[in-house]
Order: sequence, then C-alpha cells, then structure tokens
Amino acid sequence: MRLFPTQEVGSLSRAPFLKKITNKTIKETERWGKLLQVEDLDKLLSILSKDKISQEEVAVLHDYASLFAIRFFESAGLDVVWDGEQKRIEMYEHPLIHIEGIKFLGIVKVWDAEFYRKAAFIDSPKLIKPYHLEEFLFVKSKARREVKIPLTGAYTLADWSFDEYYIRRYIDLDNPLQARLKAKEEMVLDIAKKIIRPNIVSLVEAGAKRIQIDEPAVTSKPWEVPLMVEALNESIKGVDVKVTLHVCYSDYTKLFPYIADAKIHQVSIECANRDSRELGLTDEVRAGYSILEYFREYAEWLEVAPGVIDVHTDYIEPPELVRDRLAYAAKKHGDVSKIIACNDCGLRTRSWNVAYEKEKNLVKGARMAEQLYS
Repeated sequence: MRLFPTQEVGSLSRAPFLKKITNKTIKETERWGKLLQVEDLDKLLSILSKDKISQEEVAVLHDYASLFAIRFFESAGLDVVWDGEQKRIEMYEHPLIHIEGIKFLGIVKVWDAEFYRKAAFIDSPKLIKPYHLEEFLFVKSKARREVKIPLTGAYTLADWSFDEYYIRRYIDLDNPLQARLKAKEEMVLDIAKKIIRPNIVSLVEAGAKRIQIDEPAVTSKPWEVPLMVEALNESIKGVDVKVTLHVCYSDYTKLFPYIADAKIHQVSIECANRDSRELGLTDEVRAGYSILEYFREYAEWLEVAPGVIDVHTDYIEPPELVRDRLAYAAKKHGDVSKIIACNDCGLRTRSWNVAYEKEKNLVKGARMAEQLYS
C-alpha cells in the first residue's frame, strides 16, 4: 500500500446543471464533461437544451450530477472517492425525511445560503427504508476507484433535534439535569440501533467496504463524548466494514481518551484551517497539526486523516505545503503508514474550479510527501 493515500471527505457543490439552466450553464456543463471525460455527455446536453424538462429527466440529471462528481474526484487523482453528496438535501435533514417518529418545526441557517429544517422526535424512531442504498449502488456501478460512503451519525442527529418524546419518560426524576441526560442517552442509542445500524447493514450487504460516520456536533458538549463513542459502537456492531469517524472544526483534545474505545479504523479531522501557509516542519509553522501527538499517546493504532486542504478559502494550497503538512503530521504521530491525505471537510462551499485545483494539489503534495520516505 502506498504512503499518504488520498481521499475525499464528503460534499461537493452542486453540479452546474443542477442550478438554473442557462446557455452559460450548458457551456459550463460541456466544458466540465469534456475535461472529466464523462460518458454519454451528448445525452445530457440534449436534455439541458430542451424548453421543458420532465420529471423523469430530472432524475436523469441527478444521476449525471453523481457521475460528474465521481469523475471529478477520479480525474483529480484521488484514491478513495464519493459523488459529492449530489443527491442529498443536507446532512441533517436528508436522513430525517426517511424516519417515522419525527416532525419538522422550522428552518435553521447554517451559513451563507445553507439551511435545513430542524425536527423534533415525537416518538421512537422507525426507519422507513435505508436512505443511502440506492445512492451507493449507483456510485458503486460507476466508480473506478475505491468508494467511501459518508453518513451522519446518531449523536449529531439527536443533538441537532428537539426531544419531545424521551424526556417525558424521565419527567418524574427529582434532578432535571439528570432527566435530560438520561433522555438524551436513550435518544442517541435508539437512533444508533434503529436508524444508523440498519442503514450500514444494508450498505455492507450491497457490497460497501468503507463508510464514514460524520459527528460534527460531538465536542460541543465534551461531557457527552463517551455517549457518542457508545453510539458509534452500537451503530457498527456486528458489521464487517472499514469505519472512518469524521469530526470537523472542533477542540479535538476533548475526544481523548474516550476515542480509544471506539471500534473504528480511522479518524478524519480538520487541521489546515488552523495552520499557517508557510512552508516548513517546525512546531510554530505547523501549529495546526499538534493534535497528532494525542493520537500517538492514546490511540496510535488508528489511521488519522488530518486535513491538509482548507475548504473555507479559495486559496489553492501549493503541493509543497501539502507535502510539509503531511510530513509534519507523520512526524508527530510517529507512524507514517497511519497518515491519510484529505481535505478538512467537504468542498460544498467552493466552486468546482477552485475545488478541482485544490484536489489536484492534494494528490501532487501527497506523492511528494511519499517520496520523502522512499
């Protein structure tokens, strides 16, 4: 296995033709289609040129969006790919529309023009159907590289929702804080067992080899990190699949020592956003990667994917900067074979032009880092 393999993290901004269709959009679609060597491009352009697009053709457009994103990551040179979540609404709302026992209450703004509908759990959750299976089967049928499927974890789904069901079961407790904690614990574990695990089982039965569980909410309440780990283990209990935990923009020290109890293989974290743009391998220059020492101390067996590409800026990291970040991370961790090259998070906030250059330099920098150890 090569050193510093490269992988995506999740989202990519919508394919050009999933936005308002104009002559400019069609030209942009044709440019990307030719660059990425997307199959049957003429069929897509023919649909986009119509005055009116049918519902059946809208579904075809979403398939093309998925295909474009797969070819986007493959063309950039990544070893592990996904479809940029082209068919998903949003990481929180998308799972919940496939669950009984919840109701949507209102709209929450995430950032810029990103919104989601916040929900309340009003009953024990019931999965209507596995909500990533069709998505995975399509990606699997088209991808030429290894595939990793991202899905939102039980803790984050619970933490970002209102509880109007579980808390009633503990209303008689004298301590209100204890009641809230017990209700939250039952809620999180219910979601893990009844929603997340069945989804993962369906994916593995369909041939999935790798999954990524996203838990962005976890360190906002450090005292609940052990609960997240317990839910994570419940979600993957009895399932033979390589598991990545992705946590972004957090105080990662709060994960320790509890993360050592997680039955996972890899942790994907954000580091580039808090790092400098200077070249070098000193502690001062590479301050964004000091957290690797914690993995070395508490969980040296885990693979770590420290972000070396900042997804919240249009700055194109030069390959030399990617190289130095990876080399420093390897030095801090102590085992170069455990370091994976990736972005801080998904690329949804960046244009395709910027994202493509970032991904190409991610790959170039990873190969330069590998040469340091040859």
